[in-house]
Amino acid sequence: MSKFKMCPACQREYDDPSDRRFHAQPNACPVCGPALQLVDAKGHPLPDDPLLETIALLKEGRIVAMKGLGGFHLAVDATNETAVERLRRRKRREEKPLALMVGSVAMASELVRLTPSGEELLTSMARPILLSARRDSDTDGVRVADAVAPDNPYLGVMLPYTPMHYLLFFHPQAGGDFADGKPIFLALVMTSGNLSEEPICKDNDEAIERLSGVADAFLVHDRDIHVRSDDSVVSLVGDELSLMRRSRGYAPLPVFLPEAVPQVLALGGELKNTLCLTEGRRAFLSQHIGDLENVPTLGFFQEAVAHFTKILDLSPTIFAYDLHPEYLSTKYFLRMWDGLDEQAFGAVGVQHHHAHIASVLAEHGRDEPVIGFSLDGTGYGLDGAIWGGEVLLCTPESFSRFAHLDYVPLLGGSKAIREPWRMAFSHLRSAFGDEWSSLDLPCLHQVSSRDLELLKKACDAGLNSPPTSSLGRLFDAVASILNLRQRVRFEGQAALMLEMLATGAQASAMPFSIREEAPQKIGGYPVLWGNVRSAVLPSAPSAPVRLVLDFSPSVRAIAEGVLHRRPFKQLAASFHATLLAAFLEAAKRARESTGIKTVALSGGCWQNRILSERFPPLLRENGFEVLTHRLVPPNDGGLSLGQAYTAARIAHLARRSS
Repeated sequence: MSKFKMCPACQREYDDPSDRRFHAQPNACPVCGPALQLVDAKGHPLPDDPLLETIALLKEGRIVAMKGLGGFHLAVDATNETAVERLRRRKRREEKPLALMVGSVAMASELVRLTPSGEELLTSMARPILLSARRDSDTDGVRVADAVAPDNPYLGVMLPYTPMHYLLFFHPQAGGDFADGKPIFLALVMTSGNLSEEPICKDNDEAIERLSGVADAFLVHDRDIHVRSDDSVVSLVGDELSLMRRSRGYAPLPVFLPEAVPQVLALGGELKNTLCLTEGRRAFLSQHIGDLENVPTLGFFQEAVAHFTKILDLSPTIFAYDLHPEYLSTKYFLRMWDGLDEQAFGAVGVQHHHAHIASVLAEHGRDEPVIGFSLDGTGYGLDGAIWGGEVLLCTPESFSRFAHLDYVPLLGGSKAIREPWRMAFSHLRSAFGDEWSSLDLPCLHQVSSRDLELLKKACDAGLNSPPTSSLGRLFDAVASILNLRQRVRFEGQAALMLEMLATGAQASAMPFSIREEAPQKIGGYPVLWGNVRSAVLPSAPSAPVRLVLDFSPSVRAIAEGVLHRRPFKQLAASFHATLLAAFLEAAKRARESTGIKTVALSGGCWQNRILSERFPPLLRENGFEVLTHRLVPPNDGGLSLGQAYTAARIAHLARRSS
């Protein structure tokens, strides 16, 4: 606000100790404060009142980019099917759901089913996007365009959180009436002002340059945004808050650690990247940065590192990073490390799934050993494989691998993430052996039989087919076998469709097997401290055996169920029941081997509502204490907190030993 010189009337208020605006830093009025302006796609000012003209454009089905608190939104009338589809084409966001803004809780409750806890979240100071089950528009609700959230039983809704937003819904000169709860629009799509996978725009010129091919007009103001910050996304597991994206309204509120630690800067992972900076007992998480898969987002990441350390006035001496050598956050650290005085700094590479469980321990202020279920799509393993279905015996600074899903080839590497049929092929080969070629399943008709034989040879030779224990990829495989999705348009889409299919159905578990193998000998963490160059993984809780969870019998049962025309909903529900049964058995065996009675749950797969709602009560019924996330996301958005906590503990041990 320093650029807005107060007019005499505002200055008098600011200087008067008896005035309620005494020393109010944002003090301003229509004469001396920020001003709105509506411009066209080329940046040329448009006549008439900016807000009234914006409302008129939205009623016509136009797309308007609006500058808010943390960046720009792209807005369109959510009831206009043609307009929403046009926004999707221009933004290059094919099927991923779009967020909605509604004028009031009453309007939200017409679109989605709200509990008292949901209403409390919607109206909280953070004003997040709340994912909630949509109402049946044909019977008990009102309708938004199908293109808002195609084939999805959930909608993401939020309330206005600036005066500008309220005027868009209730401007009296446009027919709105706030007192009577009469909005101008049922709902507006309010999606991040960016092209898909790019960072949100925050500056007027930047938005016009990057979004001129998307928006028909730009509603801008002259108050600068210094920090990009997307809307936060939350859901409810029972009545408990579950964060999916921690950003505006929540960041950078600190998480309090159980003990004071040095100043650590943790750089997060590749997807849903966040930073974490510690001081004493406080761990500050940055806003959501996004997926580090392109140059613009890497630029935002570098901008965030500089800004984050500056506003907190901290100078970290220890750095934490993910072990995956191809992550841009890791490459950024290695370049930065080359320019540092190594005598004054230290660094620790932290294994991805250990960091997930450490983030739960940090959040709950715990440092004792736990059984950690770290379940997600991708993480670099210490044996060079792609992990993702891990049961770890963990302390904040160490872990051993007690159990994991059986390895199958990640056919085509990263292509398998976008094309679930590849994982179906891998799992079917594991389940049926050479009989796979006789199966008449849609997932095996995505390419020619000749190409499948070539892919089989590639798997056998290990050509671009690293082994993976990923639960996320097993979800993809089952979704593909059920022909729900052979190619995905956004991360986790196939798994989400499988979850939605299974929701509401009751089914018994399918066969699975657990075999015992020798404990795995894995290397230590790379620790850099002055002249110390070592691989350190302090002694962790251990067990005499390692369990391998083999779901080949389940995959075989699902495939045979498809061939025998069993209801797909029952097959999907049985698969989820099988996972719950297998994980409970793994937890019991871990307790028998180690005496540990506390279970911690983390990783992106815990966003699956069936698992997250059913597994904790199941564990408690069997005598376990359960730790889950409430302050940071279970997905990679919480990874940096675990990295920071682990690195601080390891660095303390490394310094003491050196």
